[in-house]
Amino acid sequence: MLTKAHKKYFNYGIKLTIVGLAFWFIYSKVNNQKNLLEFKYLIRSIDESILYWTVALVVVLMLFNWIFEVLKWKYIVQDIEKISFWKAFKSVFCGLTWAIFTPNRIGEYGGRILLLKSDNRARGAVLMGVGLFAQLVLTSVFGALGIAWFVSNFLDTPSAVKFGVWVLAAIYGLAFVLLYFNVHWVDYLVGKMKFLKRIQPFFDVLRVVTTAQLGNVLLLSLMRFVIFTSQYIILMAVMLPEINVLPMVMMIFILFFVQSALPTLDIFDFSVRSFVASNLYAYITTQDIAVMAIVSFIWFVNLILPAIIGSVFVLNVNYFGDNNS
Repeated sequence: MLTKAHKKYFNYGIKLTIVGLAFWFIYSKVNNQKNLLEFKYLIRSIDESILYWTVALVVVLMLFNWIFEVLKWKYIVQDIEKISFWKAFKSVFCGLTWAIFTPNRIGEYGGRILLLKSDNRARGAVLMGVGLFAQLVLTSVFGALGIAWFVSNFLDTPSAVKFGVWVLAAIYGLAFVLLYFNVHWVDYLVGKMKFLKRIQPFFDVLRVVTTAQLGNVLLLSLMRFVIFTSQYIILMAVMLPEINVLPMVMMIFILFFVQSALPTLDIFDFSVRSFVASNLYAYITTQDIAVMAIVSFIWFVNLILPAIIGSVFVLNVNYFGDNNS
């Protein structure tokens, strides 16, 4: 059995390990990120005042993006534990640091729920899943529409096939919306699986989540989706003004959709984004280097900067008990 002194030292060890891993991953990838260097080269041709305002706006939008996630997290766990905005803020950014070096951002769950009381962490993880699913619903709905638009405009297919793709896109999107607003089905399915019987009580929290609450969570997720999309639009409007807005936005929707469907590490995410973006945007522009540079810069602003901020909060987490700080 660990003594209080042993727990203290283990606590310090875990904190330093997490922060060390995060910074090592960040340094190793950012240091070799050629697309970020390309971004630096490309912006030399842009007027300095426009450049500063553009970059500043993208960074400010990043902050608003994660503030909406903080509000969503605070809102969705209010029935199991009332937390302040500041505690929710630390919780979200702590999770981002964990996410940076774990597959499919799975560490974000552990990093975020550790700031809840120990008795509420399992249910908090389930509710966090609801918040992430709300984001996936939007990505799937807009992504499906983007793919249908892409097929209609760039693939030589019969009109009947194009119509069928639009119908499938609508069905696909509606299926996600239906499942989201009936999220209590998950609790029912878990209860039917014998090997999940031990954790089924934690999913009971899904039964008391109301339609109104799900709607509010979806609305906060939509605000994040709009902000995230706007970051791309702003940078592309400055660096690739020849691209029309509609094709630009539709390609962004497809990029989000493909990215969400591929398992990867946050730290390697720029490779996936850059590859997908360069191939998609090849249909509407020849400036593939500029596209990859923009995608990499947004990856850096939205994931790397928050992970660095979150490393400060990781150092304040107590890994052997409640975290009421």
